[in-house]
Amino acid sequence: MGIPESIAKVMCCKPFNDPSSIRVIGCVIGVVGSLLVYGVLQERIMSQPYSDAGKDEFFSYSVFLVLSNRVLGCLMAAVILALTKGNVTPVAGIHRYAVVSLSNVVATTCQYEALKYLSFPVQTLGKCAKMIPVMIWGFLINQKRYGMSDVGIAIAVTAGCTIFGLYGDESTLTSNASKGANVQETSEYGILLMLGYLFFDGFTSTFQDKLFVGYNMETYNQMLWVNFCSAIISVVYLYSDGSFQDAIAFIERHPLITGDIMILSIAAMLGQLCILYTIKEFGALLFATIMTTRQFLSILLSCIVFMHMLSPMQWLGTVLVFGALYYKSFAKAAGSKKAVDGEKEPLISGGENSGKV
Repeated sequence: MGIPESIAKVMCCKPFNDPSSIRVIGCVIGVVGSLLVYGVLQERIMSQPYSDAGKDEFFSYSVFLVLSNRVLGCLMAAVILALTKGNVTPVAGIHRYAVVSLSNVVATTCQYEALKYLSFPVQTLGKCAKMIPVMIWGFLINQKRYGMSDVGIAIAVTAGCTIFGLYGDESTLTSNASKGANVQETSEYGILLMLGYLFFDGFTSTFQDKLFVGYNMETYNQMLWVNFCSAIISVVYLYSDGSFQDAIAFIERHPLITGDIMILSIAAMLGQLCILYTIKEFGALLFATIMTTRQFLSILLSCIVFMHMLSPMQWLGTVLVFGALYYKSFAKAAGSKKAVDGEKEPLISGGENSGKV
């Protein structure tokens, strides 16, 4: 796979020792590297057993993972604001942060829970279909209109995901954590969780624009308070059903998972910082291209590490999905001088540019 056009445009006619080229390479390595690790650890924690005295046990406390991610993200945002002497007090009403946080916690929990029932390649391809709910929410909330090209790309992505699902067997569609269960029921429940993820993630991305419009808000101020509210919501949920104590008990029985959770949270935090920096310095086009590449590499890495054997038709569906996403990036580069010139776009924006992990 050659250098994607949007990355090449940023580096065009510049030697590799040029500061801009070095920063682009750094962004690619930072975003792809951190999120590849994040993807592998997601699948390891949620779909692979932890053994204790020969007895296998699966970790099932998704909200605990959300809590660990958000606490670390909150601390990092606070440190950055302190070092840069930024504003650490809430700029908007705390309820505005809480609405975004609640939706994000539900979306992330659905994403983790889906890995109990669906394989990582299915989950990753399903996340690519987020264009559709983002478009729906954009129309309903912001009255945004979309052209036929956007609709066509969304249809192609959906078709690719459908082909992948229709031409796979149990080993490539379902999670290792659900082996032995009814395949149809498992797949249906996993799909419902992914629909929940798409619904709430699309709402989060779109509603951020609506909630924070008119506020002169630093990126890390939003990161601090959204993560803080997300952590509070996660703690309330975990204590309300007793799963916090259960998660701690699991960690005590299987101390190896502590390292996995820590690395997962660090990778999520670094990924979020790299995403925000990439969008700020080089615009959403480069970021979208990097993310598309990262998702494809995540599927390849998952197939290698966890031995998912995809059929030829499933690879066709995968190529259709990522081909449509690359076309979207290239069409934007060709049709918008703003995108070609790498002008900065708002950090608080919908869809793929929201900087959430």
